[in-house]
Amino acid sequence: MDFYALPISNLIEQLSRLPGIGRKTAQRLAFYILEMESLDVEKLATAIVEAKEKINYCKECCNLTDGELCNICSDDRRDRSTICVVEGAKDIVAMERTREFKGLYHVLHGVISPMDNMGPDEIKIKELLNRVYKEKIEEVILATNPTVEGEATALYIAKLLKPLGIKTTRIAHGIPVGGDLEYFDEVTLSKAMENRREL
Repeated sequence: MDFYALPISNLIEQLSRLPGIGRKTAQRLAFYILEMESLDVEKLATAIVEAKEKINYCKECCNLTDGELCNICSDDRRDRSTICVVEGAKDIVAMERTREFKGLYHVLHGVISPMDNMGPDEIKIKELLNRVYKEKIEEVILATNPTVEGEATALYIAKLLKPLGIKTTRIAHGIPVGGDLEYFDEVTLSKAMENRREL
């Protein structure tokens, strides 16, 4: 039995469909929205609709953009011989915060996951191969997440790139700086041992 008026219940229901938003958080957000000024609610609704209508995929890297090319692909200062492959557009933000990588990106928009009916054709692997064929790429860095699906996707892409003679590397995984060994699982520790380097 729902104790809320139908419009509030509908708002809570829609908010709870967002990732990471449970029913309690959805209720808090719904009541917060109801307390907002009408103009602020309109701005929020407009921002959501505008983002949905105006954002598309960059024609080069499949990043999210409001133009034909994203800011990174249109930047002439980027190293065009290196592509870093990531699962999602938010991963680019994480990589860019390090200020270490100066090349280009390619966004897969997912990983190979048979359990979720996601095969190679459902993500942007063909687009990556097209870029590699037509551009002078020297290295492809595979920066998918260290999950079973992320590893499988990285191995699949590496297998496709190997006959082309392009250097294919994988980002290192293991223990983060400041971490305590006792809190990490066996997979994380084994990856850390695998990816050790000489000092």
